[in-house]
Amino acid sequence: MTRTVLVTGGTRGIGRAISEMMKNKGYQVAANYAGNQEAAEACAKELGIKCYKFDVADYDAVTEGLAAIEKDLGPVDILINNAGVTRDAPFHKMSREQWQQVIDIDLTSAFNCTRQVWEGMRERGFGRVINISSINGQKGQFGQANYSAAKAGLIGMTKALAQEGAKKGITVNVVAPGYIDTEMVQAVPEKVLEGIIASIPVGRLGKAEEIASMCAYLASDEAAFITGATMTVNGAQYIAG
Repeated sequence: MTRTVLVTGGTRGIGRAISEMMKNKGYQVAANYAGNQEAAEACAKELGIKCYKFDVADYDAVTEGLAAIEKDLGPVDILINNAGVTRDAPFHKMSREQWQQVIDIDLTSAFNCTRQVWEGMRERGFGRVINISSINGQKGQFGQANYSAAKAGLIGMTKALAQEGAKKGITVNVVAPGYIDTEMVQAVPEKVLEGIIASIPVGRLGKAEEIASMCAYLASDEAAFITGATMTVNGAQYIAG
């Protein structure tokens, strides 16, 4: 039986690498996206997967998106909550909109998607939920009170759901990337980026494929005894106690 994977924010950056890895592992992949139609079309064509446009921050939009995925590919067995945005600002200058948009897209979206696949996973006795957090959800970061709060919230949610899903064959884990070589990171000013790389003991940015590999492992049958874990993939830049 071929299992179905939904990757939110799955057509660009880390999400696209995850979609590609899961496709290469033999899964049926549904990649969600919010607005970049050109990137989604390229992803669908180049990877040979289906891409679905819906707003993961909107519960009802998720309902419609999941219905389309289930009609095409069957119920979602593996959910990778990867969708996220940044709206950085020092806290004394952060607007309510900047706060709320990040919380809605980076954290509430994980509720919207997980809640709606959870009962099906329980009924089938199998499920994998992988939440993509961040090094900054573990240690915090100047100018990212909103992002750090959302990404830390995913870790707390994961720990609770792992306990609820355990007896039903559902594992719930976090992958917390460090600084990864994506378009978003490459847009950082050169001097700032040099400082970031200098703070990473392995001396380089991570690769999106390295995050994807961790997700593929956590989704596998071999990882059935791992749940409630936070897997840091950050080149030893931050080591949680």
